[in-house]
Order: sequence, then structure tokens, then C-alpha cells
Amino acid sequence: MSAVLPAIARPAVMKRPAVLLRLPSLLWRAIACHLDRRAAIASLREFDEHALRDIGIARGQIEAAVHGLIPPTRRGRI
Repeated sequence: MSAVLPAIARPAVMKRPAVLLRLPSLLWRAIACHLDRRAAIASLREFDEHALRDIGIARGQIEAAVHGLIPPTRRGRI
């Protein structure tokens, strides 16, 4: 029975360094996504009202659309 206890306890101890090693990668990915969203918002703000209406959003919905908070509308035509 004592041989089983170290085998069970070891993975819990080993997981902590793995999380710390992934942290910079996760941080970099979050920063990259944030910068991509900022670029998309800046690009959409340059569109005129007609172009925004063509893609189905209003000027006040740009940030929400970029963050995925506005569901895509169903369109009858392609």
C-alpha cells in the first residue's frame, strides 16, 4: 500500500512546474488576441455606415461584434 501513495502524490507535484512553463505561452497568446481585436476594431471603424450595414452591424456594435457578443444574422442571400 505504501508503494501506491507516492505514485498518486507525484503527479500533483509535477503539474505545478508544467503550469508555470505554459504561463508565458498563454500570456503571449492573450496579448496577441487582444492586439488582433484592437486591429479589427480600428479597421471596422474606418468603414462607412453603408459598408457596416452590409456586414450586418451598426457603428455602435463594432466592439461587441469583434468580441463575439453579437450572433451572426441569418441572411437570405449569399
